[in-house]
Amino acid sequence: MKAICATDLSAASEATIESETCLECLERIGVEEIHLVTVIPSNVHAGMPGMHFEERREQALERYRRVVEDAGFDVETHVVRGTPHRRINGIAEAVGASLTVVGSRGKSPLENRVIGSTARNLARTTVVPLLVNRIEREADEPDVVREHLFQRVLYATDFSENAERAFEAFSYLRHATQEATLVHVETPTDPGLPEDDDPEARLTELATRLEDWGIETRTEVRRGDPADEILAAEAEYEPTTTLVGSRGHSRLRRLLLGSVSEDIVARADGNVMLIPPNRSA
Repeated sequence: MKAICATDLSAASEATIESETCLECLERIGVEEIHLVTVIPSNVHAGMPGMHFEERREQALERYRRVVEDAGFDVETHVVRGTPHRRINGIAEAVGASLTVVGSRGKSPLENRVIGSTARNLARTTVVPLLVNRIEREADEPDVVREHLFQRVLYATDFSENAERAFEAFSYLRHATQEATLVHVETPTDPGLPEDDDPEARLTELATRLEDWGIETRTEVRRGDPADEILAAEAEYEPTTTLVGSRGHSRLRRLLLGSVSEDIVARADGNVMLIPPNRSA
């Protein structure tokens, strides 16, 4: 299993790469090869101050390479130019990655937002599962907010095809997961299930599958705004990662695209893992 670790070489990105616990969690879910990627924006030209950006970034990535190699991974480095999220997605496809990891600072006191433009654009466009690793915001030497990436997982589902695809991520996450909370949010403005369907029964069926893997599981049906209720569940149960599909049921076909999943990525306290639809979907 291959993973992309995207970095802008900031202190926040460094926290993700140099966290031994995070690297240990990636190893547990089957990651063997890590591709370190940094993108020089296309509007930074060679004639500008800092014209040796490629060389400086290659040197920085070599330091990261040694850290990751010492943790037991095979490592490749990529210094490229272009639009960051497009180049990151392109490399993920080219190398056959199964996961992209990007670090993100914590909540902004001004905008109640946590993600920069690259992480936001990746959340909208990622072609492989995306893990947004939450980093401390107000710290000179920031650390990851929750070290054990997949120890406690909050899985949010509307029972759409993409939500089911997100649930299948437990097939490899289970090697690092001890506890799971399964949540469905009923909303009268955009119902996703037939009237005669029983969401509690469907959650119980999913819980049984996880419990067969030795994962302690709880289920909960909530009512209200999907993003608000999922975030309320996160505040209550304090998972290390919230797992969602990036598209779900909606009259506009974007209940979990932008209006919910992007909001969760923006406002969650902990890590968020987004599972995109199949490319053919």
